[in-house]
Amino acid sequence: MTTEKSSKKAEAVESESTARAGNQTRIVWDDSNMRSIYANVSNVASGREEVVLLFGMNQSWHAGQKEVKVQLMDRIILSPFAAKRLSILLNNVLQEYEKRYGALEIEVTRPPGSSIQ
Repeated sequence: MTTEKSSKKAEAVESESTARAGNQTRIVWDDSNMRSIYANVSNVASGREEVVLLFGMNQSWHAGQKEVKVQLMDRIILSPFAAKRLSILLNNVLQEYEKRYGALEIEVTRPPGSSIQ
């Protein structure tokens, strides 16, 4: 508990000194209502006015199943501008990750009959 408080205090001090140095607006991250979830499946859909991120869990442990049930747990709806900023942040984080730990090789597949929305 003490370490957590010290960490939060250090982050606040660091943010404050950075804000003063650049004469920028100070951002205070309030995590008092935050919750953490784990997702091993995600999907994205979009329209003109919004981008929808879906997160869930695939708990099928056997390969070769004809049907896989994904339990959707969370949906985040963003404006296209916020989605673009998130995309940039994620790309930066993944580039740093791959510099440290090596390239992430993934296979992107789409289930038969699905389409991009």
